[in-house]
Amino acid sequence: MFKTSIYLLLIFLCSILFLGNIYFWTDDKGIRHFSNIAPVQDQNFEEFEESNTVFRGQKFKVLKVYDGDTIKVTGLDLTFKIRLVGIDCPETGYGKRPDQPFSQKAKLYLKNFLNNKTIAIKSYGTGGYNRQLAEVFVNGKNANLEMIKAGFAEVYQGRRPKNLDSKTYLMEESRAKRAKKGIWSQGKSYISPKQWRKDHPRK
Repeated sequence: MFKTSIYLLLIFLCSILFLGNIYFWTDDKGIRHFSNIAPVQDQNFEEFEESNTVFRGQKFKVLKVYDGDTIKVTGLDLTFKIRLVGIDCPETGYGKRPDQPFSQKAKLYLKNFLNNKTIAIKSYGTGGYNRQLAEVFVNGKNANLEMIKAGFAEVYQGRRPKNLDSKTYLMEESRAKRAKKGIWSQGKSYISPKQWRKDHPRK
């Protein structure tokens, strides 16, 4: 019982230091639970939010790459999705919704970049669909910026975290544009992911 309590305490301390939104609650048996997803039941729970936090020394394993800017990872006894903050990649299709040009190339590029590697994360809190907004690092390289540099992502046109280094992102985007890399090779026919989502809404 004592070891279990210590173990849960360690998870709790790591969680509030390292994740964007962590919830904990105590069940009827007095056992405390931890999650990065809000409980669906009517438990009394508290929320801890620590934005712009580096997961100090903690490495995560990539379980799945959904597209050029969304992945699933595991670590700290949690499994959660990450939306690469500050960037927007071409949209992958599903059902009758078509692939946006370069969407599969963007997905493959990110998959190869992360393949069989552990990653470090810098969190900027929680975004839509209960995903962590984060910068992802592999051997010190920022995967978000690498997607911009390779021409497989544009700088996110919506609201970006104030403490994100948007200046560097925009500078690398300008370089990729001038070099006509990836998505920028389409010239005037290029459509931003934001516009593509409007033109091809989810049904």
